[in-house]
Amino acid sequence: MDSQYLRVAVNGWMTGRLTSGSGQYLSHLLDWLPRVTPTVQILLLQPLHRTMTNAAPEENRRRWPQIDVVPVSLPPLPENLAKVWWEQVVAPRAAQRLGADVYFVPYWAPPVWRPLPVVVTIHDLIPLLLPAYRGRLLQRIYTQLVCWAARRATAILTVSDAAARDIVAHLRVEAARVHVVHHGPNQEGSVTVDAAHLQRVRARYALPERFFLYLGGFDVRKNVQAVIEGYARFRARGGDPAVKLVLAGALPAQDTPFFPDPRRLAQEAGCAADVHCCGWVEEEDKPALYALATAFVFPSLYEGFGMMILEAMQAGTPVITSNR
Repeated sequence: MDSQYLRVAVNGWMTGRLTSGSGQYLSHLLDWLPRVTPTVQILLLQPLHRTMTNAAPEENRRRWPQIDVVPVSLPPLPENLAKVWWEQVVAPRAAQRLGADVYFVPYWAPPVWRPLPVVVTIHDLIPLLLPAYRGRLLQRIYTQLVCWAARRATAILTVSDAAARDIVAHLRVEAARVHVVHHGPNQEGSVTVDAAHLQRVRARYALPERFFLYLGGFDVRKNVQAVIEGYARFRARGGDPAVKLVLAGALPAQDTPFFPDPRRLAQEAGCAADVHCCGWVEEEDKPALYALATAFVFPSLYEGFGMMILEAMQAGTPVITSNR
């Protein structure tokens, strides 16, 4: 490779994991980086492990032909242990072996050992700041490990001014090393949907004629209980009965305090008959889903960015949200 090229090795653990925000972030970065950085050679380090569920190297090569996909073997460890071993040893060692100039970690998992300059994206500090997300002892130890490693990183990227303030305050990192790079919307360019597409999406997800929309996860910080209780009050105080509530996203596998089942919450609030859970929504259907909604409701208790708010605005849909 010509010396004018910067060689950037990328931790590819999140490739293909599109149900996570970090997986979506990495996917869109890999779509765009070759277009906007022609003097950068991207080496995507692809973990190979018997329990891995992300995309195969061949699939990634087809999707990103301008990126060098480098398969890297992992020992046969349980997945959680394999993940830490990958983050702390295998991936940085592979980046060093490949002669990379920079090692980029697109989620909060920088290595303590730094054989070359490390740049990490920290989307938010949820495991550190929200008690419900701190987990058990091993999870808390892991959080402290990545906190320590982040303080040693060459540079930290984040996605909002609010997240940057949290990083500086709680990780005690110099502000000069924290760089805000805002997200764009997931849908490229100006999103327009025609009447036929709207009708297909309405039919595919069995959507009512008029509805408030929530789209996102169902973990407790998303505050879906407030969405449901707010809708119940709307109905109890004379709100238009023709306006239903649609909850979009993969429902929790189990009803727990951390993942409360919205169907139970709707039953308890007395509005279950008017609440429709439409399930997982494909990326290409989201612009039409937002456009069909009367309003998008997103009262999350904490977000690093809150992509869905931007997507709803892009579709021209009114947004009801929080300032968190």
